[in-house]
Amino acid sequence: MAAPVPWACCAVLAAAAAVVYTQRHSPQEAPHVQYERLGSDVTLPCGTANWDAAVTWRVNGTDLAPDLLNGSQLVLRGLELGHSGLYACFHRDSWHLRHQVLLHVGLPPREPVLSCRSNTYPKGFYCSWHLPTPTYIPNTFNVTVLHGSKIMVCEKDPALKNRCHIRYMHLFSTIKYKVSISVSNALGHNATAITFDEFTIVKPDPPENVVARPVPSNPRRLEVTWQTPSTWPDPESFPLKFFLRYRPLILDQWQHVELSDGTAHTITDAYAGKEYIIQVAAKDNEIGTWSDWSVAAHATPWTEEPRHLTTEAQAPGEPALCPLPGTLSCSSAGGCHTLCTNPAAPRSLPVGHPWQGSWGRGVVPEPWEAGSACRGRRGTFERRVGGSLLGEATPA
Repeated sequence: MAAPVPWACCAVLAAAAAVVYTQRHSPQEAPHVQYERLGSDVTLPCGTANWDAAVTWRVNGTDLAPDLLNGSQLVLRGLELGHSGLYACFHRDSWHLRHQVLLHVGLPPREPVLSCRSNTYPKGFYCSWHLPTPTYIPNTFNVTVLHGSKIMVCEKDPALKNRCHIRYMHLFSTIKYKVSISVSNALGHNATAITFDEFTIVKPDPPENVVARPVPSNPRRLEVTWQTPSTWPDPESFPLKFFLRYRPLILDQWQHVELSDGTAHTITDAYAGKEYIIQVAAKDNEIGTWSDWSVAAHATPWTEEPRHLTTEAQAPGEPALCPLPGTLSCSSAGGCHTLCTNPAAPRSLPVGHPWQGSWGRGVVPEPWEAGSACRGRRGTFERRVGGSLLGEATPA
């Protein structure tokens, strides 16, 4: 029978385990934050430990291979984004935490892209910026706006972090504006600036609520309406002109119409029955540039409902039109019925009435007896069932 373990011994073992756990897991001094460039090599020392000290390195809680060590130092070559993390160095025997490094891998900023635009003229304008390539580490931007020698306030946009707004203080000023922006991070710094006149950056937002409708009884017309952009503050004092483009979906080439005023236009040269795509742009009557295109509207011109044409509707002596080969159903009672490729528009023709199509023409034959065959001027008919003669008209 095994001898019982004294309670004092258990307490000592538990305390020792707690010390080891605390040394390995409890927080020590705050880790050293270090930034390194993507693709570079870096050597991380184990704090103040001697070069030949017996240590173990971990990253994010995972042991690192011993072949990455140079003595007590950790050597990382060809840094990748995945190398970012929390590195910790422990004494190999006691697991005492010696040093921690929070490593961030990134890039210095390239020259930022800066642009300014006034879509609320004459209230003011905004400037926005972005970096052409990511840095993968935090960046700090600083914007300065000058009107001549006067510094102007650039209010941060509440929703877009890379945008700020400037109010016009002197409308119609001939003094140029200069906007400068600098960007910096732990690995580098860059800057750019632009200079412009007030009127050159005026660009409205696209027109809104563009709607296109067919015009009843007009197979080549479409009525297009739209609204001035809601961001344009004073269309009465600063009117806009508009540029309309449209095309059928089956074609790639646009047609254009420039309108000096108004928010409606009637297209008069649309293809009947073809779906159209329509967009509108806006511009101040005198200054600035055209807006981007509006959201596209789609519409199809009015088309007439198919109608059934009878003998009475056919003008005397007028050839019956049948655009593709059809079938003539001729009865011995006299008369002939033409079924074109479109069966929704058949025509009933009397004997002797001419018919024509792109595939031929002829004259409705005289009545004949079952079993016989007859020839029209441009068509041949053969018997199919008793009592009537049915046949395909063939071009000469």
